[in-house]
Amino acid sequence: MVKHRFSEKYRPNKETDNLKEPVSADGIAQIFSQCGDLERRRIRLGGDSAHMAELFFIDGLVTAADVGELVVRPLTSSERLGTAADNAQAAEMMLQGLVYACTARRRETISDTVQDMLRGFCAVVPDGCQIAVTFEVKSKDNRSVGQPNEEKVIKGSKDAFVETMRTNTGLARRKIRDPHLKVKQFTIGEKTGSTAAVIYIEGFTNTGLVDEVCRRVSSIKAQGALTSSVIEENIVDNPRTPFPQLINTERVDKFCMNILEGRVGIIVDGIPLGYLAPGTFTQFLKVPEDHSEHFLIASALTLLRYFSLTLTLLLPAFYVAIAMYHQEMLPTRLMQSMIEAKQAVPFPTAVEVVMMLVAFELLQEAGLRLPNPVGQTVSIIGALIVGQSAVEARVVSPVVVVVIALAGISGYTMPSQDMGSALRICRFLLVLSAIALGMFGLAIGCTLLIYHLASLNSFGVPYMTPFAGAQGRFFARALFRISMRKKEARDPTLGTGK
Repeated sequence: MVKHRFSEKYRPNKETDNLKEPVSADGIAQIFSQCGDLERRRIRLGGDSAHMAELFFIDGLVTAADVGELVVRPLTSSERLGTAADNAQAAEMMLQGLVYACTARRRETISDTVQDMLRGFCAVVPDGCQIAVTFEVKSKDNRSVGQPNEEKVIKGSKDAFVETMRTNTGLARRKIRDPHLKVKQFTIGEKTGSTAAVIYIEGFTNTGLVDEVCRRVSSIKAQGALTSSVIEENIVDNPRTPFPQLINTERVDKFCMNILEGRVGIIVDGIPLGYLAPGTFTQFLKVPEDHSEHFLIASALTLLRYFSLTLTLLLPAFYVAIAMYHQEMLPTRLMQSMIEAKQAVPFPTAVEVVMMLVAFELLQEAGLRLPNPVGQTVSIIGALIVGQSAVEARVVSPVVVVVIALAGISGYTMPSQDMGSALRICRFLLVLSAIALGMFGLAIGCTLLIYHLASLNSFGVPYMTPFAGAQGRFFARALFRISMRKKEARDPTLGTGK
């Protein structure tokens, strides 16, 4: 077996790759060796050739015009740094505000200097000094704040999170103008070095919840934090369950509403989503528009969502159980109609239902992955032409098409796509249980599902709160929206302050 070896030319040099060494121009250049986007320039501090320094920045992460105007221009001005006796004094003068850049930091190790450069800073290393002064000149090339793409806004603000963390925290502060709104920052991702912010209201949010969220975020061990799954799977209590335990949203108003209820928010640089903990079952059936509608209308729509949840989860399995094992439960005329429609179909009921469920999932996946115009066309062709042709060709029964279509449409009423995906998985499992044992199999499947949901916890809060874990005291709060005159913003099940 041939063992591949690194060429000596490209073998990592552990002696020169020590990021804990004191700052030196050659050390920084060695770290970024073979990096074509590193810019290095030698400048005269105060215009004096006796006082020289090295300027480093990474092209693309900074704005070149800002580097020239805010950093190079004042550094080379004799009026500003011309009175410095040596480079050490010049460095102190830079930190005291003689450079136009608003943020200046003193760095004594290569590690800190490199991290600043990767975050949009330029570094100035005076000759003979084992320190660097870094100035913030971040590039402004990022996506502007726009409307949410995935979450439809009917009555609410039109701003959505973007990929820049500092923009997202600013959006949250614009809606919650409270000095007690705290933003704790952590660095996650061994390779990406992404910044995560934990947001909460001090003195209001449960302290134990805040500490637990901060502990889990700070302990994330991953090479990079570029996708939402890295965050969710590393901090939730039960990563193996398909049910979501962390609320994610691209809507700023929804994010801030949950903060005011006592939840803890998480924002990660590079991910245009806000996360909220804890995520309980009832929270995935709520939408921000519930607070915009009249409380009677909002309550009726909430009950409709719970009815839709029951329909999408149980209707296919219920139909299979009745059609295969319990025909006596149907009225005579309905049973005769189903028998007449089924006589010309060559496949048994179980095969029909499973086949239609799979076809429905294929259509949905195709509509999501294809470009919007093509995806809509595929959905129309699949739903109308193929479905109608299948019924006319007597490949499937019309009743099965109605059942599967009704279950699928009911699933689309779920505000959370993650919850909708979990329900689709459970729908398949319940159908298989009904095929095996009829109504008894459906009952066993429902019992196991309820047991599984009741055993889950999200950051110390029972997943089925307030149906379980709150002694039923706030049962009505989950199903009905109370009048705004009587309702408090805080969620009493989270143990918040006043």
